[in-house]
Amino acid sequence: MKNQSIAKIEKLLKKGVKIPNPGSVEIGDDVITERISGDDVVIHSGCRIFGSSTLILQGARLGHEGHVTIENCQVGPRVELKGGFFREAVFLEKVIMGSGSHAREGTILEEESSVAHTVGLKQTILFPFVTLGSLINFCDCFMSGGTSRKNHSEVGSSYIHFNYTPNQDKATPSLIGDVPNGVMLNRKPIFLGGQGGLVGPCRLAFGTVTAAGTICRKDELRPGRLLFEAKGQGGNIPFVHGAHRNTKKLMINNVIYIANLMALNQWYIHVRSQFISYEFPETLLSGLEEKLNMAINERIKRLKEFCQKNEFYDRWSELEESFKKLQTKEGDRKLKDIFLEKINLGIKESGNDYISVIKGLNGKDAKSGTIWLQGIVDQITVNLLKIIPFQYTETAGTPFTA
Repeated sequence: MKNQSIAKIEKLLKKGVKIPNPGSVEIGDDVITERISGDDVVIHSGCRIFGSSTLILQGARLGHEGHVTIENCQVGPRVELKGGFFREAVFLEKVIMGSGSHAREGTILEEESSVAHTVGLKQTILFPFVTLGSLINFCDCFMSGGTSRKNHSEVGSSYIHFNYTPNQDKATPSLIGDVPNGVMLNRKPIFLGGQGGLVGPCRLAFGTVTAAGTICRKDELRPGRLLFEAKGQGGNIPFVHGAHRNTKKLMINNVIYIANLMALNQWYIHVRSQFISYEFPETLLSGLEEKLNMAINERIKRLKEFCQKNEFYDRWSELEESFKKLQTKEGDRKLKDIFLEKINLGIKESGNDYISVIKGLNGKDAKSGTIWLQGIVDQITVNLLKIIPFQYTETAGTPFTA
């Protein structure tokens, strides 16, 4: 009986997949070859593909710079995974991942975002055009900002998001930009300078710049600020293992992060779903929704672990129930329907190209979409923070915008 991997490779070759060295490629028994396009897909030497939900669309390039292992990933059109390990992640059109990439569960890279060599991602969401340099650890982050490949948010080389505390907590997600504004692709980019770091959980506004070598430890919600560390600052304070400092900030930032992901879920359900086409099939949308729900569940799980160690222990059951009830909130229906009308009009005029339609929205229409999504974030956040036993004073205007 012919080896299953060889039989699948032969099927792919017959479909038109380019495999220069078939003997060096391994295809898992659970891989469904019908989910791999034969249209200009190239699989180079040393690639290993596993998982029944793996999807590889037209024009994808795997392994040009080094061996690639894929497990249950959805790979969009003209994506380049140049070398590395990729599991339970989704990559939309024209994403580039350099050699040595390591992208794991709950990771989403939207259109034309890119990563240079030797970068680690897990539970990471990058909006269109966001660019990461080399030698970076950027797990448990959301990042948006920028308007094009020439005007994009960027993370400099040798950067790290600190996502694990001395008390062994991972309730540390950082919101760099936000969902309601970021989806409109019309905000100022954010730049995180190389050889620096961000201590999660943190929130940074659009237009923020951190100088090279800076470790950012505090939220910066004022747009257009340059952050840098002063020389000579240092010292020491008492540290007690198991004691949590600044739990208020941690709880607020976690709730706002999760609320943004839930708003993004509504965007995928109601807006992204309008763009189903050959370039963006339902199977790719399903991958997006699956990975986003992974990210939401991961954040709730990590927050639960944190709450069970401190004064929020007896409130967790109520918090968890509220998360479940609020996750399906669609926001103001009238605002949503008005915005969707503008999206459908854009599709009729410009076709199914997501980037073109979103960038084609005028300022008023884009703002209406942002208000709809921000309403979801605010509704979830306000309801959850009412359960937490400390006073939270909302600022004037929209309280939870980065």
